Amino acid sequence: MKKDLTQGNVILTMLSFAGPMILGNLLQQCYNIADTLIVGRFLGADALAAVGSAYTLMTFLTSILIGLCMGSGSVFSFYFGQKDESRMKNSIALSFLFIGGVTVVMNILVFAGLHPILSLLQVPASLLDMMAEYVAVIFGGIFFVFLYNYFAFLLRAVGNSVTPLWFLGGAAVMNILLDLLFVVQFGWGIRGAAAATVLAQVFSGVGIGIYTWQKEPGFRPRREELSFAREPVQEILRFSTAACVQQSVMNFGILMIQGLVNSFGTAVMAAFAAGVKIDSFAYMPAQEFGNAFSIFTSQNHGAKRQDRVRQGIKGAVAVSLGFCVAISAAVCLLAPYLLQIFIDGKETEIIRIGVGYLRIEGAFYCGIGILFLLYGYFRGIGQPEMSLVLTIISLGTRVLLAYVLSPHPAIGVLGIWSAIPIGWFLADAVGLFKVLKKDFNLQ
Repeated sequence: MKKDLTQGNVILTMLSFAGPMILGNLLQQCYNIADTLIVGRFLGADALAAVGSAYTLMTFLTSILIGLCMGSGSVFSFYFGQKDESRMKNSIALSFLFIGGVTVVMNILVFAGLHPILSLLQVPASLLDMMAEYVAVIFGGIFFVFLYNYFAFLLRAVGNSVTPLWFLGGAAVMNILLDLLFVVQFGWGIRGAAAATVLAQVFSGVGIGIYTWQKEPGFRPRREELSFAREPVQEILRFSTAACVQQSVMNFGILMIQGLVNSFGTAVMAAFAAGVKIDSFAYMPAQEFGNAFSIFTSQNHGAKRQDRVRQGIKGAVAVSLGFCVAISAAVCLLAPYLLQIFIDGKETEIIRIGVGYLRIEGAFYCGIGILFLLYGYFRGIGQPEMSLVLTIISLGTRVLLAYVLSPHPAIGVLGIWSAIPIGWFLADAVGLFKVLKKDFNLQ
């Protein structure tokens, strides 16, 4: 099921490759969406606030692993485009050992420092035990998150975006069914919602690992192809670390925003929790299209098909902007109804706050759509550090403005909401300037 992205119509190739990735990541959101929906409806606003705040923390922690896998995937796709199977297989082995080791260490550190971490997030005392219980269970499945993402990025790097979708789809359905069983039927509360997510992660991680091992024997390096020489190790470390830091900075900024949101109380926490879920669904297709564009660029860059890279830029911008304009209109118009998916209609204050958030963010999805393309482009041409620079600009602006504006009584939480799109557009300006000045090497 490998697919050579260096051949065929540029736009159709990108869209057909991106489609399963987009659907897969939307399904991945169902893991926490299911928790949020069922917890909000059956366990109340306090449980919803705890799960929402925990989601932001877990997104930050898992982003470390996803970033490492994403960076390694860029190396795999480059060598696949070059038709250099030996170096590709060596990179697969090195990255698996490296990222697997990071996962184990991170798991130990998080369990040891769970309560201090929650204290830094300014979690209200009434929610602290509930959130700690949820995170303690759900983080037990972090190794399976690594397994799924590692093999998913490996398969996508060689043009197979369909297989990861099947395993993720099965996990999403399993997650929802187990949520209903554990929370509604058995009455296990917030611990049941976490257990449902972990079991779904076990299914997707172990399942895709077994599939890849059995169906893709060509990925297994022979002894003579396995090298711990300085150059391949540095290459994996460079790409993986740059993408990891980028994802971590991105989500650390969101985590800092979460801490600021928590200081405004449970109503704002609950509104933000629901709003972030809707946000994630709304612009996730643009994010995954950016990731697909990155793999397309990397394969063609490796094959020295710079004509297709340039055609891909034009096509990707048109597709992403068209989608973002449509989804912005839908979110702004339907904000009150979307929020009631997660929040009881009687919670009028929470819905009012959530509508304000969604209409500010939703109006500017074009900003983050272009930013995702810039991230993918610079990773694809072998400049992952530039993607990191853009992330720092975006998140730094967001956090700085949020903390400066929100303490003013006349602004309050609107300062937090407004800071986010400002950060997007500032990073866009820097990235587009870099592209238009052609200050990069495509040769």
